[in-house]
Amino acid sequence: MWTALVYHEDMMGHELLWDDPECKIEGPQRLSAALDRLRQCGLEQRCLQLSAREASEAELGLVHSPEYIALIHGTQVLGKEELQELSGQYDAVYFHPSTFHCARLAAGAALQLVDAVLTGAVHNGLALVRPPGHHSQRAAANGFCVFNNVAIAAEHAKQKHGLCRILIVDWDIHHGQGIQYIFEDDPSVLYFSWHRYEHGRFWPFLRESNADAVGQGRGRGFTVNLPWNQVGMGNADYMAAFLHLLLPLAFEFDPELVLVSAGFDSAIGDPEGQMQATPECFAHLTQLLQVLAGGRVCAVLEGGYHLESLAESVCMTVQALLGDPAPLLLGPLMPCQSALESIQSVRAVQAPHWLSLQQQDVDPALSPSTHFLEGRLLPVLPGDPACKAEASAVLSSLLGQLYLHPTPAVCNGPDATLVLPRDVIYQEESAPREEAETWARLRASLAQDEALTALMKLLYLLDGILDGQVSSGIVATPASTAVAILNVAIQRGLSHGAQRLFCVALGQLDRPPDLTDDGRTFWLSIRGKEAAAFSAFHVSTPLPGTSGGFLSCIVGLVLPLAYGFQPDLVLVALGPAHGLQGPHAALLAAVLRVPARGRVLVLVEESEPQLAGMLAPVLRGEAPPSLGPFLMASPEDVQALRSLRGQLEPQWKMLQVAVPLSSGNVESTTAGMCTPQK
Repeated sequence: MWTALVYHEDMMGHELLWDDPECKIEGPQRLSAALDRLRQCGLEQRCLQLSAREASEAELGLVHSPEYIALIHGTQVLGKEELQELSGQYDAVYFHPSTFHCARLAAGAALQLVDAVLTGAVHNGLALVRPPGHHSQRAAANGFCVFNNVAIAAEHAKQKHGLCRILIVDWDIHHGQGIQYIFEDDPSVLYFSWHRYEHGRFWPFLRESNADAVGQGRGRGFTVNLPWNQVGMGNADYMAAFLHLLLPLAFEFDPELVLVSAGFDSAIGDPEGQMQATPECFAHLTQLLQVLAGGRVCAVLEGGYHLESLAESVCMTVQALLGDPAPLLLGPLMPCQSALESIQSVRAVQAPHWLSLQQQDVDPALSPSTHFLEGRLLPVLPGDPACKAEASAVLSSLLGQLYLHPTPAVCNGPDATLVLPRDVIYQEESAPREEAETWARLRASLAQDEALTALMKLLYLLDGILDGQVSSGIVATPASTAVAILNVAIQRGLSHGAQRLFCVALGQLDRPPDLTDDGRTFWLSIRGKEAAAFSAFHVSTPLPGTSGGFLSCIVGLVLPLAYGFQPDLVLVALGPAHGLQGPHAALLAAVLRVPARGRVLVLVEESEPQLAGMLAPVLRGEAPPSLGPFLMASPEDVQALRSLRGQLEPQWKMLQVAVPLSSGNVESTTAGMCTPQK
């Protein structure tokens, strides 16, 4: 199975025995509501179900002191009054005779999940646990948390599995100061937390929750705090935080494992968070994290106190882990001014520690010998003519692949060494020849048999995607007809139900002359040397020459434009001389799956079977391969991206990484509520 679900019914035994208005929201019903909803949606059955084990005292000791562990151990024999007295010594904590057992199960569930993922038993998973953990410190319970489940799991992954780079993403609405304290001087753990802060006026009222707390000693730059200074943050604000802050750092860090402190008090309806992000947003966040660390993502439940919102958000997270397409984020995506101010401040304090942030703000006039690393990507060159026939035969085994639920892998092609991933099938059917000939009559280059065959495959597959029968696919095209076939794909898509079509064209592919700027198509060309915004829906940018430049292009331009446009179909066309290496093409396809709700059609040349083989797994949700060492963007690439963003930001608000100068420093607020800018 793809995804593990780890829990134990005993964790519901931890409950409040006296009246405490502050603590009563953290009760057993949180776990039962999430489990019930998972079962109603049929998601529990699709996961590998693991019964949580207790963490040993030695495992707890990876982050907690022996004295503290002994103290919690002793709560098992205390009476109600003694438990209440002990609880009063901590901030927002309660103990029960079953607390030690439940807290050991919670930590053990996180350990089980990490072991299952790192041994390859599953790709990812969710540990559904309580009590939560991210506030717990080395020798103190805090904020409903007893043992620091995620911190223990991270230290376990380092010591037992030998990992050197672990990313912890804490999207709970409260600052996980316990995790921060444990790893603040450790450069092997990158800790990212967004949290309601309100300039220090929200719990836990800590100065070190602010943006300028970046870690200590060797760990400076590996603590990233994003403080929300207003309530009401929504989907656009969360997505902007990922695109313009977390993902650039994460790609540069290149983690071997992603741990998520998955608190859903940051979702709409929660009384603690008072935010506006919908459960669907967490599906998008989860899938964006799955492009990291080979897809090894372990989510561990933290907070979440509105039962319906919690349950729906848990389901969305599990669906994303299972590989289901992320649902559409409804409404216009425009980050509010307060969110941009926070993101801007964090980028500023983190820039000295991260090349990915420096390259976006560096003066392009500076000498590359001083400020930039060389190491450009080698272009993908076409093979010699003698290999072309063999390559075409190999690629025919991948022609018209479909992603289906839950069809097993089938490969009927001539080359047995090319094995399709699970849930990807080789498609032999085609549209009727007469239909293809109708399209071909309008374009002379499509009249040849080879082109007609590719066109028939394209029409059949495209109809399947638009009709909802399949999710994504790959079509091989002769190089000489790539432009014409792409044009047919666009016209067919628009006439067969696509309302918004986002096309990313690489290489020698010109925008069809009959495309208009009517808002239904967005044409993004990645080729040549010039950056130009011909209109709000027609953009051209050079192909960056380094890994850092390419990543900046993806997270700083392509994804924000895609999210702003909100397509229901994405076409990725890899035309002649596209210059893209396999891992880079796979990353592009993988990230575009998320805003496109999985509906991505890739056109590749017949001469590139290896590229098609690399694209097939990511189109069904697997993680793309790493791009390797992070090499800083060239001054030319930095300037190209900066120029385009400046031209396009007025139309596409998701491109913004800072408050527009025209807005001044006055926050656009209504009674402390974050509202989108005009």
